[in-house]
Amino acid sequence: MDIFSAVILGIVEGITEFLPVSSTGHLMLMAELLKIPQSAFVKSFEIAIQLGAIGAVIFLYGKKLLTDKALFYSVIVGFLPTALIGFLLYPFIKSYLLGSISVVLASLFIGGIAMILFEYFYKKETRLHSENISIKHALLIGLFQSVAIIPGVSRAGATILGGLFLGISREAIVRFSFLLAIPTMVVATGYDLLREANNFSYENLIVLMVGFFTAFITALGAIQFFMRIIKTHSFISFGIYRVGIAITLFFFLYVWI
Repeated sequence: MDIFSAVILGIVEGITEFLPVSSTGHLMLMAELLKIPQSAFVKSFEIAIQLGAIGAVIFLYGKKLLTDKALFYSVIVGFLPTALIGFLLYPFIKSYLLGSISVVLASLFIGGIAMILFEYFYKKETRLHSENISIKHALLIGLFQSVAIIPGVSRAGATILGGLFLGISREAIVRFSFLLAIPTMVVATGYDLLREANNFSYENLIVLMVGFFTAFITALGAIQFFMRIIKTHSFISFGIYRVGIAITLFFFLYVWI
């Protein structure tokens, strides 16, 4: 992988990490389109640059998380299901799920349909804000998030739909989803780098740092954009996008070529 590819993937990561469209899925699809061969480093890169996007959340919301003990504990509890499932299934995820374009396309398509149907049929409204998310709610949201170990599902999408299902307001669950990403991606990236970093060359580390900082800068804008549009838009457009890109890339990758 070269610097140009790292910048492109960093931009893709920064834009998609907090949208319900699956950043991991988009990174894998973009790597496929850029003809980047799958390797242990590429898989680690796709995990690690997500921490760059999470850095934008820490920059914007880190103070709030550290000063609100109830919110801090809710985030930690919400992280536990993904930590446990991810740790137990790490070898399977790294070997069989990451790198599987078929899994990504299927997840994007099914997740998009689920998002559209959810928005169309589910009308529950509440006034729960992130400060009111209980430990029980946090644990249930964490279970929804754990589904996103499947590439293409979308961590943000799973947590947001899970929160809406539990009756949490849109703005509150989106903000909580941002915060929940912090321990999730810090631990996931740290664990992967501890296992793989000794195999990286100096050039690999340069490429990784370029992708990391590109994702950070891009994510700063993406977060602000997403927080604005959720106040006036449903997630149906994201569902339509997921279905559309899944179908388009299926034909492009498996039929037309």
